[in-house]
Amino acid sequence: MTRILLAEDDDSLRGFLTRALERAGYEVRACADGEEALDALPEAQWDLLLTDIVMPGADGIEVARQAAVVQPELRIMFITGFAAVALAARESAPQGAKVLSKPIHLREIVAEVERMMAAA
Repeated sequence: MTRILLAEDDDSLRGFLTRALERAGYEVRACADGEEALDALPEAQWDLLLTDIVMPGADGIEVARQAAVVQPELRIMFITGFAAVALAARESAPQGAKVLSKPIHLREIVAEVERMMAAA
C-alpha cells in the first residue's frame, strides 16, 4: 500500500485530505506541522510527502529538503495558498517536486497523487 506523509497545519483541511486519500486506498500519516512531519520521517518508508509550504516551525520546503536526504526516492508534492510562495517553491524545492495552488478540490489532489504515483 502506498504510504503518504501529510503535513498540513489547517486542521479541517488536514482532516479532509486524510479522509479523501484514505478512501482512495492510501495509508496516510497526518501531521499538524512540519516539526511533527520531521519526527514522523523515520516511522516508515514513505512513498509521497504531501505538505503545505507555509507552516509554523519547519516549513514545507525544509521538511521536503530533509525528507529527500533521508529518503531520496520520496516523491514530493506541495500545496499552498500563496502564489509567490508557489513560485519560490518551484526554485528551491527538491527536483521533481510538484506544486499545487489552493484552493484545490479534494478530487484534484487525489488525481494528482494518483498521477504522481503512477509515474514512478
